[in-house]
Parts: sequence; structure tokens; C-alpha cells
Amino acid sequence: MSKVYIMKCNNCGFENNDKAKYCTKCGVPLVQKTQPQIPAKESNSSKYIIIALIIMILILAGSLAFLAYNMNFNHVENNNDSKNTSAQLADDSESAGGDDVKTQQVSSTKQTPSTQVVESKSWQSIGSYSGSGSGSQTINVPSGKIMVKLSAYPIKNYATNHLYVTGSNGASGGVDWGSHSDVETRSDSFEYTSSSDETFTIDYYETVSWEVEFFRYQ
Repeated sequence: MSKVYIMKCNNCGFENNDKAKYCTKCGVPLVQKTQPQIPAKESNSSKYIIIALIIMILILAGSLAFLAYNMNFNHVENNNDSKNTSAQLADDSESAGGDDVKTQQVSSTKQTPSTQVVESKSWQSIGSYSGSGSGSQTINVPSGKIMVKLSAYPIKNYATNHLYVTGSNGASGGVDWGSHSDVETRSDSFEYTSSSDETFTIDYYETVSWEVEFFRYQ
């Protein structure tokens, strides 16, 4: 498409053909040429071309970035595969020639739980004594945390029936019946802790049967 140039009249402003020497409207001589005007369609075409070039540049940049990312990812993955392969080879080598070391490690692991076992303690009987009637007897009780359990059944119609257990350290317990008490079995218990052996006296009077048992927490 050829470009159209115009000559604008300085006197009346009428736009004349660029080849005209005088204004067609007012007749004034035309001595200056105006700047050529670019048609609107040609200007729009230039804009479209510029936009298309920008889009192509963006697409090209995105493609290059994606290609660079894939190359870097493949490089890292190959390095990881190489490390895994080396580690596997080392494990295979250790499996082939390190049986003694593994055996020692397994043995050590098996021994660990036994060192962590906590011993449980409970009351263990260390002596039991029983009898009937009236009387007393002395016994020796070892040191430690001690519990004493006792029980007795009285002869009927007596007001002084009893069973007492008394230790040299002052620990004691017992049962008795008054003249108006029911004739029945009665029981008692007590605990103490001693760092040395203790001597206990069992005193019983007018009983059908009695029993004293000593326990140690161990």
C-alpha cells in the first residue's frame, strides 16, 4: 500500500495533495510539507507484530527454563542412584566378610534387655508358729522390712484370754477378749523395719488355738 502525503495550508488549514503548489480552497501558495502520517491499519499491524514477538520470547524462555530443570533433576537423580549403589555394595561386602562383627552386635543386643530387668519384691514368709493353751516362747527375727500376722481362738467363759507378740525394738501387736466379748477368732498385724536382728516374745493365755507368722519384704 502506497503512502499518501498531504500539504496543509498555513492560511486556511485545508489539506491539499502533496503535489499541489497552491491551496485549492484559498489559493495561497503552499511552501511547507507536513510530516507524513502513518495509516491506522499499518500502526495496528506493527503493534500485533511486537506482541507476537514478546509472546515468542516468553515461550522460548519458558522452554529453556524447563529444559534446564529437567537436566538438573536427572543429574541429581543419577547422583542418588550412584550413592545407593555404593551403599549397597558396601553392605554386600560387609555381609560377605563381616560375620564376626554382626554376630558380636547381635550378641550385645540380646544382652541389653537382661541388664534392664527390674527385680520385683514381695512379702516372703520367714517363719510360722502356732500352738494352744497358755504359755510363751521367744524367737529371733532377722533384719529387714518385717510384717507380723497373728490370730487366736479363745477358750470359752474366760475374761483374760489373749495373744500378744512383742519385739525387743518395741514393735508389738495382739488380740484379747473381755468377759462380755463374743467367743470368736480375732486377728491382728503390724509392720516394722530394722537394720539388725530382733527378738520377739509370743505370749498366749487360755487359747484353743493360735498362730503367728513373720514375713520379710524381699
